[in-house]
Amino acid sequence: MGRGIWSRVTRDRHPKNRDYEGFLCALLFPEAVRRSALALRAFNVELAQIKDSVSQKTIGLMRMQFWKSAVENIYRDNHPAQPISAELWRAVRKHTLTRRWMLRIISEREKDLEDKAYRNLQELEDYGENTQSSLLYLLLETLGVKNVHADHAASHIGKARRRKVYLPMDICMLHGASQEDFIRGSRDQNVRDVIYDIASQAHVHLQHARSFSENVPHAAMPAFLQTVVLEDYLQRVRKADFDVFHPSLQKRNPVLPLQLYLRSWRKIYSFV
Repeated sequence: MGRGIWSRVTRDRHPKNRDYEGFLCALLFPEAVRRSALALRAFNVELAQIKDSVSQKTIGLMRMQFWKSAVENIYRDNHPAQPISAELWRAVRKHTLTRRWMLRIISEREKDLEDKAYRNLQELEDYGENTQSSLLYLLLETLGVKNVHADHAASHIGKARRRKVYLPMDICMLHGASQEDFIRGSRDQNVRDVIYDIASQAHVHLQHARSFSENVPHAAMPAFLQTVVLEDYLQRVRKADFDVFHPSLQKRNPVLPLQLYLRSWRKIYSFV
C-alpha cells in the first residue's frame, strides 16, 4: 500500500489519526484500489485540518491556494514532490478521477474559513454535499462505479455525515439555544433538542441512502461503509439522550472495526 510513501506523511495528517473511521473504511477497499482510497482520505484530512491549524485566515487561504494549484498540476501530469499530492497524482492516473470533485471540496473548505454560522439545515446539507459527497463520488470512481443510484446514495450519505456538530441558526433560535451554550458544553434540554433535530435529519438522509441499496452495484459497497459509522454514532447519540457532551460519545466504539468487517463481508450497506 505504498508504506514507504505513507511514512512521509506526518502523524497528525495521516487519515488513521485524523479520520479514524474513514481510515478503517478505506482499509476494507479491494487491495487494487486501497492505496487510492487512502490517498483521497488523506487529501480530505489535509483540507479539513487547515481551519483549525492556522491562526490567521490569510494563512488558511494561502494553503487552500496551494492545494488548488497542486490539483491543477496533477491534471497537467506534473508529478508533485509533496507526499499526499504524489499519491493523488498516482490515483488520478490510475482511475481517471474527476477534477471537479476535488476542486469542489477545496472550494467548500475555503468558504468554511469564514467561520460563518449556517442559517438553516439546507446550508448545512449543502456543505455536506460539497465536501463529503464529493469525496464519495471520487471513491466510487476508484471502484470503477458509474451508477445513478450509487450517486444518489452518495449524496444522501454525504449530507448525513456530520460527526462534528454544526449549528443551523434557525434550529438554535427555535429551541432558544445559542452558540455559547455549545461552547461551554451545556447539557440543558434546549441544547439536546437542537441535537435531536439535526440527528433526525441525518437519519432521514441515511434512510434515503438505504432506499437505493437494491439498485446499487455490489462494487460500490466499500464506498458506503460509512453508513455503518453513521448509524453507530446516531445510535450512541440516542442512547445518550442527545447529549453530545456525554462521556460515552467521546470514546471510540471498540467493536466498530468488527462491525465494518462483517458488513464488508456481507457486501451490504443497508440496515435490514
